[in-house]
Amino acid sequence: MSSAEHFPRYGVVPSYLLARLAASGRFPKAAAAARQTLTAGRPPFRARIDLSIDANGDLVAQLSDAPNRTISDAGNTQQLPGAVVRTEDDDPVHDTAVNQAFDGLGATFEMLLAAFGRNSLDDAGAPLDATVHYGVDYDNAFWDGERMVFGDGDGEVFQRFTGSLTVIGHELAHGVVQHTADLEYQGQPGALNESIADVLGALTEQYALGQTADRASWLIGAEIFTDAVEGSALRSMIAPGTAYDDDELGKDPQPDHMSGFVRTTEDNGGVHINSGIPNRAFALFARDLGGNAWERAGTVWYRALTGGLSRTATFTQFADATLAAAATVDAETEAAARRAWTAVGVYEGDRLPSTD
Repeated sequence: MSSAEHFPRYGVVPSYLLARLAASGRFPKAAAAARQTLTAGRPPFRARIDLSIDANGDLVAQLSDAPNRTISDAGNTQQLPGAVVRTEDDDPVHDTAVNQAFDGLGATFEMLLAAFGRNSLDDAGAPLDATVHYGVDYDNAFWDGERMVFGDGDGEVFQRFTGSLTVIGHELAHGVVQHTADLEYQGQPGALNESIADVLGALTEQYALGQTADRASWLIGAEIFTDAVEGSALRSMIAPGTAYDDDELGKDPQPDHMSGFVRTTEDNGGVHINSGIPNRAFALFARDLGGNAWERAGTVWYRALTGGLSRTATFTQFADATLAAAATVDAETEAAARRAWTAVGVYEGDRLPSTD
């Protein structure tokens, strides 16, 4: 039995969307898959040697951190971890999902290392493990406390979840949160947990593509809907509430401002819904600063996450932490952070951060 069996599953597809899909008459296979999905949990440190030629023509060898990936195949069961099908030193295999998972884990590792100097999820070289082909028509991907788990989707509404780099980066980011602030998965701290996962997922894609903040789509899960769905992604960070509007799935319910904050007992107190508010704050902050979002903007969010943040942090407390982190960069960065949180209603126009 996996030690993560009772760990919360931080799925990228919110339960409210799956519940809506479960009642679909237009997508019968997807509806059955959604119902099933709703009812269905360390190796040694690795390094790599980078070789280069210096100005004198001499060979220079530098030791640097390297990922340690293992991909397993559940064989369409819900038994974890499944059979190992690819490890770090193996060549690509014939299974596309395996190779996509392997590459996505590597891309997330590279972003964390390059942007924040973080060596894997725990900053100590933790292995990156993933399982593909979980369940039959399983409509989600999740972090179970130890590994990434990917469903194949139902083929009517959702496609293979390994096909989205933002999904992979998002789920692995839950591991980063777990090893840092370990934000409680409920209410505002839970929405921050989801939002930070979206931020790191978006940064993973942007870093891999070399996209600046103004050129990025800021979409999460843009690749997982089929063409039958009227929507572009699961979530839009820059424009929450606009990611999809479909007759069967309904309209994206995310608010983009505190005036629309959703108070609910569902979705762990709205963790996926209300994450749109801090998501927009980050996207606005990154665009305001310009350049690569993983640099100044990402550094501020990362320092706030890793700087002693409370497990029960509210939006305001996290905003205060980002302003404190931004002030260590420069006044321009601090002012941009304040503008972003003001734009989404977490700060009032003349509000100073709390000193509690």
